[in-house]
Amino acid sequence: MKDDRQMELTFREALNQAISEEMESDDSVFVVGEEVAQYQGAYKVTQGLLQKFGPQRVLDAPISESGFTGLGVGAAMAGLRPIVEVMTFNFSLVAFDQIINNAAKMRHMSGGQLKVPMVIRGPNGPAHQLAATHSQALESLFAHVPGLKVVLPGTPKDAKGLLKSAIRDDNPVIFMESEVMYGLKGEVPEGEYTIPLGKTDIKREGKDVTIVAYAKMLGLVMKAAETLAKDGIEAEIVDPMTVRPLDDGPIIESVKKTNRCVVVTESWPFASVGSEIAFKVSSKAFDYLDAPVELVSSEDVPMPYSKTLEHEVQPTAEKVVDAVSRVLYKK
Repeated sequence: MKDDRQMELTFREALNQAISEEMESDDSVFVVGEEVAQYQGAYKVTQGLLQKFGPQRVLDAPISESGFTGLGVGAAMAGLRPIVEVMTFNFSLVAFDQIINNAAKMRHMSGGQLKVPMVIRGPNGPAHQLAATHSQALESLFAHVPGLKVVLPGTPKDAKGLLKSAIRDDNPVIFMESEVMYGLKGEVPEGEYTIPLGKTDIKREGKDVTIVAYAKMLGLVMKAAETLAKDGIEAEIVDPMTVRPLDDGPIIESVKKTNRCVVVTESWPFASVGSEIAFKVSSKAFDYLDAPVELVSSEDVPMPYSKTLEHEVQPTAEKVVDAVSRVLYKK
Protein backbone atom coordinates (compact mmCIF):
# COMPACT_ATOMS: atom_id res chain seq x y z
CA MET A 1 0.00 0.00 0.00
CA LYS A 2 1.35 3.41 -0.98
CA ASP A 3 2.16 5.78 1.89
CA ASP A 4 0.88 9.25 0.93
CA ARG A 5 1.63 10.91 4.26
CA GLN A 6 3.62 14.15 4.09
CA MET A 7 5.67 16.13 6.57
CA GLU A 8 6.86 19.72 6.31
CA LEU A 9 10.64 20.04 6.31
CA THR A 10 13.11 22.75 5.52
CA PHE A 11 15.53 22.20 2.67
CA ARG A 12 18.40 21.58 5.14
CA GLU A 13 16.29 19.12 7.16
CA ALA A 14 15.45 17.19 3.99
CA LEU A 15 19.14 16.95 3.08
CA ASN A 16 20.01 15.91 6.63
CA GLN A 17 17.40 13.16 6.57
CA ALA A 18 18.72 11.84 3.26
CA ILE A 19 22.29 11.67 4.54
CA SER A 20 21.29 10.13 7.87
CA GLU A 21 19.07 7.48 6.27
CA GLU A 22 21.76 6.48 3.78
CA MET A 23 24.42 6.31 6.52
CA GLU A 24 22.12 4.10 8.57
CA SER A 25 21.50 1.69 5.71
CA ASP A 26 25.05 1.58 4.29
CA ASP A 27 28.17 1.53 6.48
CA SER A 28 30.33 2.57 3.54
CA VAL A 29 28.77 6.07 3.48
CA PHE A 30 30.70 8.76 5.35
CA VAL A 31 30.84 12.57 5.43
CA VAL A 32 33.95 14.73 5.20
CA GLY A 33 34.41 18.48 4.91
CA GLU A 34 35.11 21.70 6.74
CA GLU A 35 33.08 22.12 9.97
CA VAL A 36 30.80 19.15 9.22
CA ALA A 37 31.36 17.47 12.60
CA GLN A 38 32.04 19.54 15.73
CA TYR A 39 30.35 22.67 14.37
CA GLN A 40 27.42 20.62 12.96
CA GLY A 41 27.95 21.99 9.44
CA ALA A 42 28.51 25.52 8.17
CA TYR A 43 24.82 25.61 7.18
CA LYS A 44 23.74 22.94 9.71
CA VAL A 45 23.01 20.32 7.05
CA THR A 46 25.10 17.80 9.02
CA GLN A 47 23.49 18.67 12.38
CA GLY A 48 23.52 15.68 14.74
CA LEU A 49 25.44 13.33 12.46
CA LEU A 50 28.60 13.32 14.55
CA GLN A 51 26.64 12.32 17.67
CA LYS A 52 24.79 9.64 15.75
CA PHE A 53 27.60 8.07 13.70
CA GLY A 54 30.81 9.11 15.45
CA PRO A 55 34.10 10.65 14.29
CA GLN A 56 35.05 7.67 12.10
CA ARG A 57 32.21 8.51 9.70
CA VAL A 58 31.78 12.28 10.17
CA LEU A 59 35.19 13.87 9.64
CA ASP A 60 36.23 17.48 10.05
CA ALA A 61 38.77 18.41 7.37
CA PRO A 62 41.37 21.19 7.26
CA ILE A 63 40.86 24.14 4.94
CA SER A 64 42.14 22.27 1.89
CA GLU A 65 39.44 21.45 -0.65
CA SER A 66 41.96 19.82 -2.95
CA GLY A 67 43.14 17.61 -0.09
CA PHE A 68 39.84 16.36 1.27
CA THR A 69 38.27 16.07 -2.21
CA GLY A 70 41.24 13.90 -3.19
CA LEU A 71 40.69 11.86 -0.03
CA GLY A 72 37.10 11.35 -1.18
CA VAL A 73 38.20 10.21 -4.65
CA GLY A 74 40.61 7.69 -3.18
CA ALA A 75 38.07 6.42 -0.66
CA ALA A 76 35.48 5.98 -3.42
CA MET A 77 37.94 4.04 -5.57
CA ALA A 78 38.62 1.81 -2.55
CA GLY A 79 34.93 0.94 -2.17
CA LEU A 80 33.53 3.56 0.18
CA ARG A 81 30.82 6.13 -0.59
CA PRO A 82 32.03 9.54 0.57
CA ILE A 83 29.86 12.64 0.80
CA VAL A 84 32.26 15.56 0.43
CA GLU A 85 30.83 18.87 1.63
CA VAL A 86 32.38 22.02 0.19
CA MET A 87 31.48 25.08 2.22
CA THR A 88 30.51 26.73 -1.07
CA PHE A 89 31.19 25.72 -4.65
CA ASN A 90 33.24 28.89 -5.02
CA PHE A 91 35.86 27.00 -2.98
CA SER A 92 35.61 23.90 -5.18
CA LEU A 93 37.66 25.73 -7.80
CA VAL A 94 40.87 24.84 -5.94
CA ALA A 95 39.87 21.15 -6.19
CA PHE A 96 39.25 21.16 -9.95
CA ASP A 97 42.13 18.84 -10.75
CA GLN A 98 40.78 16.24 -8.30
CA ILE A 99 37.21 16.59 -9.59
CA ILE A 100 37.78 16.88 -13.33
CA ASN A 101 40.98 14.90 -13.92
CA ASN A 102 40.50 12.20 -11.29
CA ALA A 103 36.89 11.73 -10.16
CA ALA A 104 35.31 12.29 -13.58
CA LYS A 105 37.81 10.27 -15.65
CA MET A 106 38.88 7.34 -13.47
CA ARG A 107 36.13 4.95 -14.60
CA HIS A 108 36.87 5.71 -18.25
CA MET A 109 40.65 5.46 -17.95
CA SER A 110 40.47 2.18 -16.04
CA GLY A 111 38.22 0.60 -18.64
CA GLY A 112 35.42 0.33 -16.09
CA GLN A 113 37.55 -1.47 -13.50
CA LEU A 114 37.36 1.43 -11.04
CA LYS A 115 34.25 3.26 -9.85
CA VAL A 116 34.09 6.61 -8.06
CA PRO A 117 30.79 6.58 -6.13
CA MET A 118 31.04 9.93 -4.38
CA VAL A 119 28.88 13.01 -3.85
CA ILE A 120 30.35 16.50 -3.75
CA ARG A 121 27.71 18.80 -2.28
CA GLY A 122 27.27 22.33 -0.95
CA PRO A 123 25.78 25.73 -1.78
CA ASN A 124 26.07 27.18 -5.28
CA GLY A 125 25.22 30.59 -6.67
CA PRO A 126 24.84 34.05 -5.16
CA ALA A 127 23.34 34.76 -1.76
CA HIS A 128 23.27 38.35 -0.43
CA GLN A 129 26.15 40.81 -0.70
CA LEU A 130 28.93 38.25 -0.84
CA ALA A 131 30.60 40.04 -3.78
CA ALA A 132 32.27 38.68 -6.90
CA THR A 133 34.30 35.70 -5.67
CA HIS A 134 31.58 34.25 -3.44
CA SER A 135 28.50 34.73 -5.66
CA GLN A 136 29.09 32.42 -8.61
CA ALA A 137 26.65 29.91 -10.08
CA LEU A 138 29.12 27.34 -11.38
CA GLU A 139 26.96 24.44 -12.58
CA SER A 140 27.94 25.02 -16.22
CA LEU A 141 31.60 24.32 -15.44
CA PHE A 142 30.81 20.90 -14.00
CA ALA A 143 28.11 20.08 -16.57
CA HIS A 144 30.75 20.57 -19.28
CA VAL A 145 32.69 17.52 -18.06
CA PRO A 146 31.87 13.95 -19.21
CA GLY A 147 31.90 11.56 -16.28
CA LEU A 148 30.19 13.89 -13.82
CA LYS A 149 26.50 14.00 -12.95
CA VAL A 150 25.22 17.44 -11.92
CA VAL A 151 22.09 17.82 -9.79
CA LEU A 152 20.33 21.04 -8.72
CA PRO A 153 17.14 20.44 -6.69
CA GLY A 154 14.58 23.21 -6.21
CA THR A 155 12.34 21.87 -3.42
CA PRO A 156 12.87 20.01 -0.12
CA LYS A 157 11.11 16.94 -1.55
CA ASP A 158 13.42 16.87 -4.56
CA ALA A 159 16.47 17.58 -2.40
CA LYS A 160 15.91 14.49 -0.25
CA GLY A 161 14.93 12.11 -3.05
CA LEU A 162 17.72 13.20 -5.38
CA LEU A 163 20.41 13.17 -2.69
CA LYS A 164 19.55 9.60 -1.72
CA SER A 165 19.87 8.59 -5.38
CA ALA A 166 23.13 10.51 -5.70
CA ILE A 167 24.66 8.72 -2.70
CA ARG A 168 23.70 5.35 -4.19
CA ASP A 169 25.03 6.19 -7.67
CA ASP A 170 28.31 4.59 -8.78
CA ASN A 171 29.49 7.79 -10.47
CA PRO A 172 30.71 11.10 -9.03
CA VAL A 173 27.74 13.42 -8.50
CA ILE A 174 27.99 17.19 -8.10
CA PHE A 175 25.04 18.11 -5.88
CA MET A 176 24.44 21.87 -5.85
CA GLU A 177 22.20 23.66 -3.37
CA SER A 178 21.74 27.33 -2.42
CA GLU A 179 22.42 28.84 0.96
CA VAL A 180 19.36 31.07 0.65
CA MET A 181 17.19 27.96 0.18
CA TYR A 182 18.25 26.05 3.31
CA GLY A 183 15.35 27.50 5.31
CA LEU A 184 12.80 26.94 2.52
CA LYS A 185 9.93 24.76 3.75
CA GLY A 186 8.03 22.19 1.72
CA GLU A 187 6.11 18.94 1.85
CA VAL A 188 8.27 15.81 1.92
CA PRO A 189 6.84 12.27 1.77
CA GLU A 190 7.19 10.19 4.90
CA GLY A 191 8.97 6.89 4.53
CA GLU A 192 11.52 5.65 2.01
CA TYR A 193 11.58 7.26 -1.44
CA THR A 194 14.09 8.28 -4.07
CA ILE A 195 13.94 10.43 -7.18
CA PRO A 196 15.96 9.12 -10.16
CA LEU A 197 18.81 11.22 -11.46
CA GLY A 198 18.45 12.42 -15.03
CA LYS A 199 14.67 12.87 -15.01
CA THR A 200 12.90 16.16 -15.78
CA ASP A 201 9.75 17.11 -13.88
CA ILE A 202 6.76 19.27 -14.83
CA LYS A 203 6.20 21.51 -11.82
CA ARG A 204 3.21 23.43 -13.23
CA GLU A 205 0.91 22.66 -16.14
CA GLY A 206 0.24 25.38 -18.71
CA LYS A 207 -0.58 25.96 -22.36
CA ASP A 208 0.78 29.36 -23.37
CA VAL A 209 4.53 29.29 -22.71
CA THR A 210 7.16 26.87 -21.42
CA ILE A 211 9.46 28.20 -18.70
CA VAL A 212 12.49 26.02 -17.91
CA ALA A 213 14.11 26.63 -14.52
CA TYR A 214 15.92 24.72 -11.79
CA ALA A 215 17.24 25.18 -8.24
CA LYS A 216 16.64 28.64 -6.75
CA MET A 217 15.16 29.89 -10.00
CA LEU A 218 12.25 27.46 -9.65
CA GLY A 219 10.67 29.51 -6.85
CA LEU A 220 11.28 32.70 -8.82
CA VAL A 221 9.49 31.45 -11.95
CA MET A 222 6.62 30.09 -9.86
CA LYS A 223 6.12 33.64 -8.62
CA ALA A 224 6.30 34.94 -12.20
CA ALA A 225 3.71 32.35 -13.27
CA GLU A 226 1.28 33.65 -10.65
CA THR A 227 1.67 37.17 -12.05
CA LEU A 228 1.19 35.92 -15.61
CA ALA A 229 -1.94 33.98 -14.61
CA LYS A 230 -3.60 37.21 -13.50
CA ASP A 231 -3.37 38.30 -17.15
CA GLY A 232 -4.74 34.99 -18.41
CA ILE A 233 -1.33 33.57 -19.42
CA GLU A 234 -0.81 29.98 -18.25
CA ALA A 235 2.87 29.09 -18.03
CA GLU A 236 4.10 25.51 -17.96
CA ILE A 237 7.11 25.23 -15.64
CA VAL A 238 9.63 22.49 -16.42
CA ASP A 239 12.34 21.60 -13.90
CA PRO A 240 15.29 19.52 -15.22
CA MET A 241 16.55 18.86 -11.64
CA THR A 242 19.57 17.05 -13.13
CA VAL A 243 21.37 19.16 -15.75
CA ARG A 244 23.87 16.40 -16.61
CA PRO A 245 22.64 14.03 -17.92
CA LEU A 246 19.88 16.31 -19.18
CA ASP A 247 16.49 14.75 -19.85
CA ASP A 248 15.36 17.14 -22.58
CA GLY A 249 12.38 15.06 -23.76
CA PRO A 250 9.77 16.65 -21.46
CA ILE A 251 11.14 20.11 -22.30
CA ILE A 252 10.76 19.50 -26.02
CA GLU A 253 7.27 18.02 -25.62
CA SER A 254 6.21 21.02 -23.56
CA VAL A 255 7.48 23.44 -26.21
CA LYS A 256 5.64 21.51 -28.90
CA LYS A 257 2.47 22.18 -26.90
CA THR A 258 3.05 25.83 -25.98
CA ASN A 259 5.14 26.92 -29.02
CA ARG A 260 7.14 29.34 -26.88
CA CYS A 261 10.02 28.96 -24.44
CA VAL A 262 11.82 30.99 -21.79
CA VAL A 263 14.87 29.51 -20.05
CA VAL A 264 15.83 30.94 -16.65
CA THR A 265 19.19 30.43 -14.90
CA GLU A 266 21.13 32.47 -12.33
CA SER A 267 24.48 31.71 -13.95
CA TRP A 268 26.16 33.85 -16.58
CA PRO A 269 24.66 33.57 -20.08
CA PHE A 270 27.71 32.63 -22.18
CA ALA A 271 28.25 28.85 -22.58
CA SER A 272 25.79 28.14 -19.76
CA VAL A 273 23.36 25.34 -18.94
CA GLY A 274 20.65 27.82 -19.92
CA SER A 275 22.16 28.46 -23.35
CA GLU A 276 22.56 24.67 -23.87
CA ILE A 277 18.87 24.13 -23.08
CA ALA A 278 17.95 27.00 -25.42
CA PHE A 279 20.04 25.38 -28.17
CA LYS A 280 18.35 22.00 -27.68
CA VAL A 281 14.91 23.60 -27.87
CA SER A 282 15.85 25.58 -30.97
CA SER A 283 17.29 22.53 -32.74
CA LYS A 284 14.75 19.88 -31.67
CA ALA A 285 11.55 21.95 -31.67
CA PHE A 286 12.36 24.57 -34.31
CA ASP A 287 9.27 23.91 -36.43
CA TYR A 288 7.02 24.31 -33.38
CA LEU A 289 8.41 27.64 -32.16
CA ASP A 290 6.36 30.76 -32.79
CA ALA A 291 9.07 33.01 -31.32
CA PRO A 292 12.80 32.83 -30.61
CA VAL A 293 13.78 31.20 -27.31
CA GLU A 294 14.44 33.76 -24.57
CA LEU A 295 17.21 33.31 -21.98
CA VAL A 296 16.91 35.08 -18.63
CA SER A 297 20.20 34.89 -16.72
CA SER A 298 22.49 36.96 -14.56
CA GLU A 299 24.23 39.77 -16.39
CA ASP A 300 27.59 38.85 -17.92
CA VAL A 301 29.61 40.64 -15.22
CA PRO A 302 31.27 39.79 -11.90
CA MET A 303 28.78 40.18 -9.05
CA PRO A 304 28.76 43.67 -7.50
CA TYR A 305 28.81 44.07 -3.73
CA SER A 306 26.23 46.89 -3.78
CA LYS A 307 22.79 45.56 -2.83
CA THR A 308 21.11 47.69 -5.51
CA LEU A 309 23.48 46.58 -8.26
CA GLU A 310 23.37 42.97 -7.08
CA HIS A 311 19.60 43.00 -7.56
CA GLU A 312 19.96 44.54 -11.02
CA VAL A 313 22.44 41.87 -12.14
CA GLN A 314 20.37 38.82 -11.18
CA PRO A 315 17.18 37.35 -12.68
CA THR A 316 13.93 38.55 -11.13
CA ALA A 317 10.30 37.56 -11.50
CA GLU A 318 9.75 40.84 -13.35
CA LYS A 319 12.47 39.97 -15.89
CA VAL A 320 10.82 36.58 -16.45
CA VAL A 321 7.42 38.21 -17.01
CA ASP A 322 9.03 40.62 -19.49
CA ALA A 323 10.65 37.71 -21.37
CA VAL A 324 7.30 35.90 -21.57
CA SER A 325 5.73 39.10 -22.90
CA ARG A 326 8.35 39.18 -25.64
CA VAL A 327 7.83 35.60 -26.78
CA LEU A 328 4.08 36.27 -26.81
CA TYR A 329 4.74 39.45 -28.84
CA LYS A 330 3.07 41.59 -26.22
CA LYS A 331 6.15 43.82 -26.11
